[in-house]
Amino acid sequence: MDSIWPWVIFNLFIVGMLALDLGVFHREAKAVSIKEAAGWSVFWISLALVFNVLVFNFYDRMQPGSTYTNSEAGFAFLTGYLIEKSLSVDNIFVFVLIFTSFAVPAAYQHRVLFWGIIGALVMRAIMIFAGAALIKEFHWVIWIFGAFLIFTGVRMVLQRDHGHSDPSQHPVVKFFRRIIPVTENFEGEKFFTRRNGVLMATPLFLTLIMVELTDVVFAVDSIPAIFAVTQEPFIIYTSNVFAILGLRSLYFVLGGMVDQFRYLKLGLAGVLVFVGIKMLTPDVSALLGVPFKIPTPVSLSFILAALTISVVASIIANRRDRAAGIAVGKSVTDTH
Repeated sequence: MDSIWPWVIFNLFIVGMLALDLGVFHREAKAVSIKEAAGWSVFWISLALVFNVLVFNFYDRMQPGSTYTNSEAGFAFLTGYLIEKSLSVDNIFVFVLIFTSFAVPAAYQHRVLFWGIIGALVMRAIMIFAGAALIKEFHWVIWIFGAFLIFTGVRMVLQRDHGHSDPSQHPVVKFFRRIIPVTENFEGEKFFTRRNGVLMATPLFLTLIMVELTDVVFAVDSIPAIFAVTQEPFIIYTSNVFAILGLRSLYFVLGGMVDQFRYLKLGLAGVLVFVGIKMLTPDVSALLGVPFKIPTPVSLSFILAALTISVVASIIANRRDRAAGIAVGKSVTDTH
């Protein structure tokens, strides 16, 4: 890291925002309305775009030793943020399944997601710096990342069943139940409680474990994807953080509509395959004697187009089904 202060200032700012979120705006357990969640979504997206403007204008001061120009860094951040944001939508499908399986009351879902996001930030930071170190020391890791992304994208297209299994029956949950006793019912928004002097976990903590595990699984796809855009740790980290921070509010906005975006997974699969190809292109073209690198603005345009087409196609298909009298989607975030 060429300059430690931007990292310190950025992390202090994020910690302050999270403390404000939990300590002021969400001190009491309550169900988050779609209107409130939409407001927070706009806030987090706006905050990311403001930071993007700062990167476009002052990245040379943020990271003095970087070989990136301000505009290159700005486009890299925006593309990385969009990739992480779009791939994080896949998490929402699984969050809905987890909360439904554990019958988590709507009032407690925000607390689970809040602490889940904290864990995700820590885990992704570790994975980002580990990945950056690997690529720096062993360039051939790029080939593994690229091939893995292409494979994952193709698998998303071919896989009919997207894993609608019961999270409460997951081996990790069963293993945890053997280690520590778990209460039958929720104890408010507590993760742990004591009964007759015995420390017991609550179903809310098991839900948190599954949320954390889900993020680790999805990070295996999303972290390599952003390395195709840039290997600048500061850009990778900050774009990931902003994408993750808005995930909670996005869940409460889209949680009841996830089934309506039937073609979104195809769009995400296209993004993963494209990003994998982008990652491999420089080395493959160099071996062929015609060095070429897909420009970041081109990547940004492709990602936007893929997501837009998949969403519009889903809306058109839903309207066609409604006209034919076929039910579309269902609300699942209001779990009781």
